[in-house]
Amino acid sequence: MLDDRDRKLLGLLQEDADQSVTVLAEKISLSLSACSRRIQRLEEAGYISRRIAVLDRDRIGVPTTVFALIKTTQHSDEWIDGFRRIIRDIPEIVEVHRLTGNYDYILKIVLPRVEHYDVIYKQIVRKTELFDVSASISMEVLKSGGAFPVDYAV
Repeated sequence: MLDDRDRKLLGLLQEDADQSVTVLAEKISLSLSACSRRIQRLEEAGYISRRIAVLDRDRIGVPTTVFALIKTTQHSDEWIDGFRRIIRDIPEIVEVHRLTGNYDYILKIVLPRVEHYDVIYKQIVRKTELFDVSASISMEVLKSGGAFPVDYAV
């Protein structure tokens, strides 16, 4: 069971996981050792699955985002497993969701320029059959960051 300090600690780590334990302990009014134990407990319990560095997309050369919506007539476990292998091996595809509604999947693809989308599209369609693919180019990011609300954590 999480308490308010655990939730605050999770929120702080989402903002900047590189903060020292000393700084975190001060912010949640705990001793250094107590804060360190809480972080370790949260990691062991699976609340913290990993710590990553968030890179500047412009600096690493992939400023363009394309969202591809995919329809397929295939829904077998075998097809889905094959599709997972295809998308796993394409580093420009950074996120994929299976959907309800008119489309089956949405892919978030980061690219050096919009014209590079055709390269990714061809990599996919050479390896599997798709019914329909519709792509949209992101014009502006209105919200980003990926921090989850921690108030619901139990």
